[in-house]
Amino acid sequence: MSDEKKLTKTEKSWILYDVANSAFVLIVTTTLMPIFHKDFVAAGSGALSTADWGFAVSFSSLILAVLAPILGTIADYRGMKKKFFLGALFTGVAFTLLLPLIRQGQVLFALFLYLVARVAYSGANIFYDSFLTDVTTDERMDRVSTLGFGWGYIGSCIPFLAAIGLIVGYQLASGTSEISPLMMKLSFVITALWWFLFSLPMIKNVRQVHGIDPERGMVGKSFVRLWTTLKEISRYKTTFGFLIAYFFYIDGVSTIISMATAYGIDLGFGATTLIAVILFIQVVAWPCALIFGTLAKKYSAKKMLFAGILVYTAVTLIAFLLPSIRSESFKIGLFWFMAFLVATSQGGIQALSRSFFGKTLPKEKSAEFFGFYNIFGKFAAIVGPLLMALFTRFSGDSRYGVLSILLLFVAGALLLARVPEPGRGGIAGKG
Repeated sequence: MSDEKKLTKTEKSWILYDVANSAFVLIVTTTLMPIFHKDFVAAGSGALSTADWGFAVSFSSLILAVLAPILGTIADYRGMKKKFFLGALFTGVAFTLLLPLIRQGQVLFALFLYLVARVAYSGANIFYDSFLTDVTTDERMDRVSTLGFGWGYIGSCIPFLAAIGLIVGYQLASGTSEISPLMMKLSFVITALWWFLFSLPMIKNVRQVHGIDPERGMVGKSFVRLWTTLKEISRYKTTFGFLIAYFFYIDGVSTIISMATAYGIDLGFGATTLIAVILFIQVVAWPCALIFGTLAKKYSAKKMLFAGILVYTAVTLIAFLLPSIRSESFKIGLFWFMAFLVATSQGGIQALSRSFFGKTLPKEKSAEFFGFYNIFGKFAAIVGPLLMALFTRFSGDSRYGVLSILLLFVAGALLLARVPEPGRGGIAGKG
């Protein structure tokens, strides 16, 4: 019965941060920044700019992977988690506001600003995700996590539509089909303001409940605790086993999210088509994420994770085959079908991964363990884009990089099959 209760004020405030930060993912990471980079900043460089983008995404993931467990361990002291969250949040918003300063040809400057903004965004998410154990119970965790992703998808459509309105309005006024760099820069400003505005409930209402009591020499002792956890983490059988499986399958998901737009441009799809497809994904992903949460209650989160992996396997195969299709109309139709498949599972697989993991860990160490969750996710996010970048660089054709992602989904599924449902292996899955 508790799972059917109305959301608490704290749960709602936590969910609204997904609405806040999803704008950054949709507008900056997925849509406009890749287009801005390829068509304006690095105009004329073709597949080379796709490779550079892949290297930048991989490097940002590497930075966060190194910092995540360290920051997470320190953040587990009472009163520290919120401070770390705010520091990452304000840094991300600030560097997003700096993106409009980029001029044509300033490739390194553009990649630097994007890298810092992306690292800060991801860093804030470490602490945001770890607050899941503070705002709700294990029984409600799947529901609250999927609601976050679901409302994040539909909420982020509002600033996205505002950005598209600016772009299309300029095109109609100027009589050109080109996307104005100025309008894209204004869209980055909209993103930063939206991100900050919808973070305010989280800032005001969410508090750290679980944690470790403060002590002298917290930083030094945090490294000792981190080393102890590293030595003992394999004893948390459910937690550790899930992390290994998660490493593989989330790599494929992250690669598709971060590289899809650049790959679409290489396939010959125009920016307008890509933007329309991404908006379609956001709208369809909203109810699908909520459906994943409902089905997880009926069939279990683990079975729904398998369903998501299966869908992404199909997406990868379709993406590989697209360049070989001669019929333009069939190619476009298949591209839209692929987008629909992504929409059905993108939010669900991420939300249920977060809640599945949250139910296996010791609550007082949530930030530390979510640091490991993110380090596995970020190291995984290095592999996919890096593979795609290397295969694109050496072959001159980005479709061969796509095919390598298939192996990651297969490995993830095989390893997930060995992971028991949370709670069956003792407290926090510890053996």
